[in-house]
Amino acid sequence: MIADSNDDVLNGVRVLVVEDEAAISMLLEDMLLDFGCAVVGPAARLSSALEMASQEAFEVAILDVNVAGEPIYPVAEAIAKRDLPLVFSTGYGGAGIREPFRDRPVVQKPFSQADLKRTLIGAIRAARA
Repeated sequence: MIADSNDDVLNGVRVLVVEDEAAISMLLEDMLLDFGCAVVGPAARLSSALEMASQEAFEVAILDVNVAGEPIYPVAEAIAKRDLPLVFSTGYGGAGIREPFRDRPVVQKPFSQADLKRTLIGAIRAARA
């Protein structure tokens, strides 16, 4: 079987994970490890997420839109300032994303491993283009 060219895109990629629900966070980590990614975090609070977004080395971020009752947008802004791609994770769909982030990719909870992989690859490729 010939390997799909998508299989190499995520191998070794460092992914910042911001998710306050432990079960979802563990599921995300498992999926990312299956893709060959390295997980940065996870951060379960806005303050630690902001610190990681500013200081950690990563290529892409997955951000829960609502972290412990706080909107994630300050973290998204910190990542955007670094010109790094990000993916929003939400149970509310893309309609709940605020400007100026409406053009960013969204995975709607509950998402499948295939949905997450496709969305991450798209975000990384768009950032490299």
